[in-house]
Amino acid sequence: MTASALTTLTDLAAERATGALLADSGVVYLVDGEVVHAESPAAPGIDVLLTHGGRLPAESWQEAVDRAGPQRRVGSFLVSSGRVAGGELEICHLSALFDAAYFALSPDGGPVRFRSGAVHWLGPVRPVGVAAVEREIRRRRALLDRLWPRPEADTAPVVPCDTDVRAAAVTRRQRAVLSLADGVRTATAIAWLLGRPAFHTLVDVRRLAAAGLVRTPPVAPVRAASPAPPWAAFPSADPDIALLRRLRDALEAQL
Repeated sequence: MTASALTTLTDLAAERATGALLADSGVVYLVDGEVVHAESPAAPGIDVLLTHGGRLPAESWQEAVDRAGPQRRVGSFLVSSGRVAGGELEICHLSALFDAAYFALSPDGGPVRFRSGAVHWLGPVRPVGVAAVEREIRRRRALLDRLWPRPEADTAPVVPCDTDVRAAAVTRRQRAVLSLADGVRTATAIAWLLGRPAFHTLVDVRRLAAAGLVRTPPVAPVRAASPAPPWAAFPSADPDIALLRRLRDALEAQL
């Protein structure tokens, strides 16, 4: 996390600010100085986490966005309409929040700026203190360093090594990652395809790299462009088109 981002976020918390902290790598939303949501092109959003595998039909999610998005009440609509239980929404929301915040507040996230009054279309679910977000980011970074202290595995395309996977202790989740590691996809691109939190996939990739089961190719091949997911249908009351374009370009560069 850059010092400017951390200092700004801490200052905003002390001021009990409401709005959006914007960086090239994502957006962190605050209400009364607490983090209520975060988004990053590197992290599958709450829509992906809820709809992947059929837990919530994509049509139900889209209906919630269409009907409650303009009022910024998508979360409460999902619960009140019986589409998602309140506890399940909280767990999924916290998972998406911490996942996106890890990337949005990354050391190479670039300069940040604050847009006062910006409100996320999901609406209130469960606020998180800035101190808790910072602790979780640091914990995750330390975990990745312990597993495999080579961060290029997080951002470079990964490819399986010529190793007999049957002889290795590979979990079912890791096998799913291996099946998509083709020398073109990065860890975060694999996370999008699997509909899983991106950080979980970073952990799997680093563990596989430490076990000698994946590597990063010396030269990344040309990557085909993929359409960006609709993760920011209602980003704020005053959309920042330049920011959305930068986030879209960042996602396409990773796929």
